Amino acid sequence: MFTSKIIPFENATSLLAGEKAAGKRIVQCHGTFDLVHPGHIYHLEEAKALGDILVVTITAERFVNKGPGRPFFNDQLRSKTLSSLACVDYVVVIPFAAAVEAIECVRPDIYCKGTEYADPENDVMGNIGDDVKTVEKVGGQVRYIGSVVFSSTRLLNRHFDHVAPAIKEFCMTVAQEYPPERFREVVDGFRDIKVLVIGDVIFDRYCYVKVQGLTSKNRMLSGRYLTCDNQAGGSLAVYRHIAQFCDKVDLIALAGADEWTTTEIAKFLPETSNRVVTDPSFTTVIKERFVEPVSEGKEMSKLFSVNFIDEGPPEQALIDRLAERISGCIAEYDIVVVTDFGHGVMTEKIRRLVEEKAPFLAVNCQTNSNNHGFNIINHQYRRMDCFSLDDQELMLSAARRHVDHVRELDRLRRQFYATYAWLTRGAIETIGIREGSAPCSILPFEAVVTDTIGAGDAFYSVAALAAFRKLPVELTTLMGQLAGAQAVCCVGNSEPISKEKLVKSGMTMLNF
Repeated sequence: MFTSKIIPFENATSLLAGEKAAGKRIVQCHGTFDLVHPGHIYHLEEAKALGDILVVTITAERFVNKGPGRPFFNDQLRSKTLSSLACVDYVVVIPFAAAVEAIECVRPDIYCKGTEYADPENDVMGNIGDDVKTVEKVGGQVRYIGSVVFSSTRLLNRHFDHVAPAIKEFCMTVAQEYPPERFREVVDGFRDIKVLVIGDVIFDRYCYVKVQGLTSKNRMLSGRYLTCDNQAGGSLAVYRHIAQFCDKVDLIALAGADEWTTTEIAKFLPETSNRVVTDPSFTTVIKERFVEPVSEGKEMSKLFSVNFIDEGPPEQALIDRLAERISGCIAEYDIVVVTDFGHGVMTEKIRRLVEEKAPFLAVNCQTNSNNHGFNIINHQYRRMDCFSLDDQELMLSAARRHVDHVRELDRLRRQFYATYAWLTRGAIETIGIREGSAPCSILPFEAVVTDTIGAGDAFYSVAALAAFRKLPVELTTLMGQLAGAQAVCCVGNSEPISKEKLVKSGMTMLNF
């Protein structure tokens, strides 16, 4: 028997089944309950009046998708606050993001949601339909209640410092023109943009090892192999990000003709979007990284990297085939998104072709260990509508180590006749520039980083869509930063950016 109202998730189902067997009517409320306010009190008291036992289930902190600094209070504090209320009989922390598992755990007679959820259009994550089906499946009914309504998010944003003051000020400025609902509408509006992604396909292979120490003879690092994971990187990663937001996205790239490549591409790219040119003379790029398993709250430790890549450029006949494929379809799209890693796709011929034919051209020209000093954006391109680069790439383009970041970024923008430009500076800041507007700067959203690989691609994918819509530079930068914040919380490109999480995080941060 539990002496506390707070019961473990693993024990909740059997305990509550006993209450039901004793003839008790179970009522459930579920949510984050980050800051308990008068609206919550009315909601919980009205819920308790519908039955005998009120169970409040809360989403565990690691699954709360409300942007940086949320939840403000951890699982223990939120549980303690709720259990202190006379109307609450039990509190259960749910180790899942959605409510389905919470409902299956409690199996309520009545499941209560706020009156705002009576209209499914108000459900940002689109989960209310699943919640209703699950409640009906366990034999319960849904009731929409709440005579007094407040917003925990609005109260936290206005009166608590759960994010850096500079981030709060930035979001307040954006929210004046783009409050939460308008933000959501803008992101939903990306759906009908027709996108063609062109660039290098890369497979990021993460080989996990347990470091055993140094060998006694050669003082070489020794590790025991654990497991391996292949991820879609490069243009495939950008394709997957954009496909979360747009209905029409296709990919043109080069790849080897071997069975392994065909099988791997098919895992991530549907046949209807696959315009990849394959040839046995081309080596599919694989970047194999030997890493230690991720420790919670710490950035991944990378030990060594091996690249599988051709040393020279692709054969001219292969480039001609690629150019022909691009020329035959580029007019079908609204925006061409280039991911140039310098691994063979973006040759002189292909660059000139997309510059001439793309109706709106977004470019990300990256520096890496294979092309360092050779794949410099202003040496390779003449015109584009928007672009993104990092500190190292900006310094290489300027041929100087010490630069005025805003001035140099704007100089590049003017050189390319571009409307938008972004500089992502990792843990320092992200700078956004738009023609005719004042530059903006925003701090990183996530303080706890798992892996930075792929974060720049995630930023660029979403920011490019926002630029095509001609949105204010502050909003395009905010959207990109939200995408980047998601990306640094997972290993490499293991997951595409979630549109639902981005919308929910954005609406939360703009709720003043």
